[in-house]
Amino acid sequence: MDLQEFNSAPADRLHPLLAACCDVPRWVDGILAGRPYGDVVALTQAADRAARDLGDDEVDRALAAHPRIGDRPEGTGTEAAWSRNEQAGVGDDSETRAALAAGNREYEQRFGRVFLICATGLSAQEMLAGLRERLTHDEVTEAAVVRDELRKIALLRLTKVVDQEMADKEARA
Repeated sequence: MDLQEFNSAPADRLHPLLAACCDVPRWVDGILAGRPYGDVVALTQAADRAARDLGDDEVDRALAAHPRIGDRPEGTGTEAAWSRNEQAGVGDDSETRAALAAGNREYEQRFGRVFLICATGLSAQEMLAGLRERLTHDEVTEAAVVRDELRKIALLRLTKVVDQEMADKEARA
């Protein structure tokens, strides 16, 4: 869909697409309430501001919608398809997958939440290095990093919503 269609589409049509970007009702409602947007830059700036304002409970809710890095997301929904595409760099190397699984467990024990990284364009080794580096963070530092990674993913996915035809072509390629 292009921006004009995004601006005029019924909210109930956009709601699930926006929730697949960031599963926080206040974020979704804020994006919808800001319509019409003059251009994609204005839309992404509004989404960026809203994502930076998420509370801790909202971040936790959004994280619950994300699969572990290295897990193959199941299902046919938009979010599962996007996750599979975003994690394409994980590959099938069993050693790397095992290291990611072990790192995920360690991260979840340490921080009490799923490890989240904006994986688009990253190799499995880059994701693993990011995971290992972030295990050295204190709680406050890591909370800030998680919030930023969530924001980056939401904005990346939002650009797919307003250019769904191109995103569909990429998914088929």
